[in-house]
Amino acid sequence: MLGLKLPTDPRWINVAKQNLEEVLTDHAYCEQKAASYAISLIIGFPENTELVSAMTDLAQEEMSHFKMVHDLIIERGYTLGRERKDEYVLQLLSFFPKGGSKNDHLIHKLLCAALIEARSCERFRILSEELTDKKLRSFYRKLMISEANHYTLFLKLARKYGTSKEKVDQKWQSLLDFEADVIKQLGSKESIHG
Repeated sequence: MLGLKLPTDPRWINVAKQNLEEVLTDHAYCEQKAASYAISLIIGFPENTELVSAMTDLAQEEMSHFKMVHDLIIERGYTLGRERKDEYVLQLLSFFPKGGSKNDHLIHKLLCAALIEARSCERFRILSEELTDKKLRSFYRKLMISEANHYTLFLKLARKYGTSKEKVDQKWQSLLDFEADVIKQLGSKESIHG
């Protein structure tokens, strides 16, 4: 369903289990960044009414997810650590060339967001199946469903605002191929995308 060309390295879950505090901190910041990204789309493309409405809802949902993760951090006696760079996201965002039309820029941003949500969905599925903590398993199962919805939303919007579905789908396939190469280098860090 997600279209990912390469699954997560199976060793990633072992790193995640051994560094749960770090994973939760990274996850909290992923939710905060997702809310900020939605807001940046509103600011950058205010003329697209459907996009603005969808991103308004998404920003609120992502911040509610941030709160839920932060509550879990506090409940476990941890504190929210420092934000780290997300090398995965930085590499994805570098895929499309700079410049081009404003509309191309929007499509590229939407496709990158769709892929980030798809990979997060896959990672949350792994956490929901492999963690021993029942509360966290249930939590990640619910968020997995939410991420799947976000993935389809971003892809739908890219296809809506693109000049043609075929061109958007070509860009999507190219991005998926690039992401498979990126993901080969990851799997050893205690982060959602690492």
